[in-house]
Amino acid sequence: MKLKKLLRRILLCAGFALLAFCAAAKLHELILSRAATRRFEDLKQANANIGTQQRPLVQPVASAPNFVLWSQQRIRHYEESLSKRVAPPLAIIRINRIGVEAPVLEGTDDLTLNRGVGHIADTALFGENGNVGIAGHRDGFFRGLKDIRVGDHIEVEEPDRLETYVVDSLEIVSPKNISVLRSTNKPALTLVTCYPFYYIGEAPQRFIVHATLFN
Repeated sequence: MKLKKLLRRILLCAGFALLAFCAAAKLHELILSRAATRRFEDLKQANANIGTQQRPLVQPVASAPNFVLWSQQRIRHYEESLSKRVAPPLAIIRINRIGVEAPVLEGTDDLTLNRGVGHIADTALFGENGNVGIAGHRDGFFRGLKDIRVGDHIEVEEPDRLETYVVDSLEIVSPKNISVLRSTNKPALTLVTCYPFYYIGEAPQRFIVHATLFN
C-alpha cells in the first residue's frame, strides 16, 4: 500500500514538472516570437526610411561550405555551431580562383571562427580607409589560402556594395608579429590564418595575405 502511495506521488510530481516545462517552453517561444516580430518591424521601418528611389538593403548570403579540404574535426565543429545563434554577417568574402567563400562575422572567438571567418577587433571596417583584418581557420574556411597568389582578386559583398581587392603580397610571420595589421591610409585587407596548413597540433606560424582595394 505504501509503495502504491509513493508511486502515485512520484507520478504526480512528474506530471507537475512536465506541465511546468511545457509552460516554460511556451513562454520562451512567445518571447522569441515577439523579438522576431520587433526585428521584422525595425527592418520594415529602416527600409521605408531609405526612400522610394532606393532598393532596400539585402543581407548577402554565403553558399554552403565545401568540405573537401576541411579537417574532420573542423567539419564537426562547424556542424555543432549551427545550433548556436550568431549575428548576421558583416559581409561575404569570396576568392573565386581558389574556391574560398565565407561569411565575415564580428570577432574571433571559437563560435565565430567555427561558423565563418572573423573581423579582427581594432582593425578598420569595410568601406573605411585603413586595414581590415580577417582571421580564419587553416583547416576550415581558409584552407584554400594555401593556393592563393599575388594578383588574385578578393571580392567582399556587403548589403549595400561589392568591393574587389587585389592581393599585393604574401608572408609567413610569427604569431607575435602584429605589425601585419598596422593601419594604412587607404582601403586595405589582411587575411590571417595559421601555418603550415597541414601541421599537426598548434601551428607555430601565421600565413598573411595582403590586398588593396582595386580601382
